[in-house]
Amino acid sequence: MAIRIDGKTVAAQVLDNVATAATLFEKDFGLKPGLAVVLVGEDPASQVYVRNKIARATESGLNSIEHRLAADTDQQTLDQLVADLNADPSVHGILVQLPLPDHLDEDRIIRAIDPAKDVDGFHPVNVGALHIGEESLEPCTPQGCMIMLEQIHGELSGKHAVIVGRSNIVGKPMAAMLLRANCTVTIVHSRTPNAAELARQADIVVAAVGRAEMIDASWIKPGATVIDVGINVVERPSGNGEAQRKLVGDVNYADVEPQAYAITPVPGGVGPMTIACLMKNTLIAARRLQRK
Repeated sequence: MAIRIDGKTVAAQVLDNVATAATLFEKDFGLKPGLAVVLVGEDPASQVYVRNKIARATESGLNSIEHRLAADTDQQTLDQLVADLNADPSVHGILVQLPLPDHLDEDRIIRAIDPAKDVDGFHPVNVGALHIGEESLEPCTPQGCMIMLEQIHGELSGKHAVIVGRSNIVGKPMAAMLLRANCTVTIVHSRTPNAAELARQADIVVAAVGRAEMIDASWIKPGATVIDVGINVVERPSGNGEAQRKLVGDVNYADVEPQAYAITPVPGGVGPMTIACLMKNTLIAARRLQRK
């Protein structure tokens, strides 16, 4: 039976470290590390995400500042808010919750955030710095995956990692981080022939493709570690015959778990780590900004 990588437990450890460091930061500088979260509109999933982020920030000793804007907010108003937050010395991290309403330009907003306060790690300056090995704020989800992998394996050098998916948010930065850890890295995607055959060669498989339970045991070498980044809502029959909504990953957990060495569940795996690393990034940004 595979080791079940409990993201909640690992995330709690990260948050404890952040809370301890945030107390020292406040003692040294007379203010708390500040995280500003901007939510535009009424998207239910985004509201849940923002609520969880604000709660974790408060628990970690950060100063959380929430800005809720109407769904019909215009581009100029959002641009001005980001500019104001960039200029505010009490704000060390800025997160604009995505997706934005269709009439707003997400790429423009990502680029408008000061890279030193870009705690999502999406700004092109941070993306470029990550890929050439310079100091950056790293995307939270792949950063959380790396923490879990290092806890399970310790040294990752020499391992073969296959990433399923090539997104800018997970797949590409995940590859950069694994390369930095001296892994041999392969990315497979929708145009890759024999993707499952390539994945079967891997010591580590990171699934980030956004297709419910696509990866089954045929993709996984016995003894491999599987990190499931996917979060998908599916409907399954319940005991009374009615459809029941359920969260599942990109990996068919029941099929893969018997032959894996270690595996993350969904929910309770990568998700909590993403939020924990957001808090970690806010603390890192605060330290760097205060020493300038």
